[in-house]
Amino acid sequence: MGDVAMTAPVLRALVLQNPEVKITIVSRPFFKPIFDDIPNLTFFEVDLKKRHKGFLGLIRLFLDLNKLGISHVADLHNVLRSKIVRSFFALSGKKVAATDKGRADKKALTRTANKVFKPTKSMFERHVETFTKLGFQIDLSKPQFPEKAILSNEILSKTGEVSNLKLIAIAPFAQYEGKVYPLDLMQKVVDALAQHPNYKILLFGGGNEEIKKLIQLQNHHENVVVVAGKINFKEELQLISNVKVMLSMDSGNAHLAAMLGVKVITLWGVTHPFLGFKPFNQPLENCLVSDRTTYPLLPTSVYGNKTVPGYEDAMRSILPQKVIEKINTILRD
Repeated sequence: MGDVAMTAPVLRALVLQNPEVKITIVSRPFFKPIFDDIPNLTFFEVDLKKRHKGFLGLIRLFLDLNKLGISHVADLHNVLRSKIVRSFFALSGKKVAATDKGRADKKALTRTANKVFKPTKSMFERHVETFTKLGFQIDLSKPQFPEKAILSNEILSKTGEVSNLKLIAIAPFAQYEGKVYPLDLMQKVVDALAQHPNYKILLFGGGNEEIKKLIQLQNHHENVVVVAGKINFKEELQLISNVKVMLSMDSGNAHLAAMLGVKVITLWGVTHPFLGFKPFNQPLENCLVSDRTTYPLLPTSVYGNKTVPGYEDAMRSILPQKVIEKINTILRD
C-alpha cells in the first residue's frame, strides 16, 4: 500500500502542472480511494484473480488498456507483471519508461560489511525521473494537497466528537516485526497523550490480532478510539485528512497521511529514511531512528524483513518521551 500511496503526490503534481495530460492508473480495486481526488485521472481496476490472471490475462490487460488510446506508459512498479505489459506497449510503438528502484544503492546501505551510509534518492524523485524520460516536467518543491474531507455522520458515530479537539492518528503496526515499535513503549506514548483533555487519539490497524492489541493500547481512556475494523478504507482516508499529526512506523499509513498533507512522525527500526521511503514532504527530523551508536549496522533491511542477531531490540533505543515531545511540539506549532 505504501508503494501505491507514494505515487499519488507525483501524479497530482503531474496533472496540475501539465493540465493537458490525462492519466489512467492501473491497480487493484482496493487502492482506488487513494486517487479519487486527483483531477484528470481515471482508475482502471485490474482483475488479477480472473480476467487478468496469468500470462494470457496480461495480454488481455494490454488489449483492454490499448483501447483507451494510451500514448505513454509509465511503469512505476517495475515488477514482472508490469514489465510484461509495458513490453507489449513498447512493441506496439508506444513510448514507455520504468522507475529505477535503486536496488544497488539500497543494497550498499543495508549490507553489514562495507556499508555505504548515505541517503539514496527518494522514490518520489525516482518517479519524477520516469516521467521526465517520457517528456513531462514535474516540480515537487511546492506541493498542493487535497482539502480536508468533511466527516460524515457515519464516521463521527465511530469516532465520537472531534470538533475543538486536536486529532492524533497512531498506526503502531507494520508488515514486519523489525519495523514495529514495542507495544509496551507505545503504551507509554498513548497513556501520556491521553492525559491531555484536548487531544483525541485515533488508533489504526487491521485484522483481529491487531485490533486486540489496539484495544489494549486504548487502555480504557475515553479520548482514545480504536477505529480499526469500524470504517472502510475510503472513510479512513477521509478521517486521516482531518488529523493534526500521524504517528506511524515505516509503513503505508505514513505515506497515506503524507499524501494528504498531514504532518507525519515515523519510527524506524531496522530500516532507515535514507533508503528513500521517507514520507512525502516531511522533514528528516520527524523521522525518529534507532540509535546507530549502539546498533552501528543499521539499517539492515530495505523492507524490515531482515534483522541481524542482537538487533531485535533496536527500536527500544527510541525513547517514548522523545516520541511524546515530538508530537506535543508539532501540536503546539
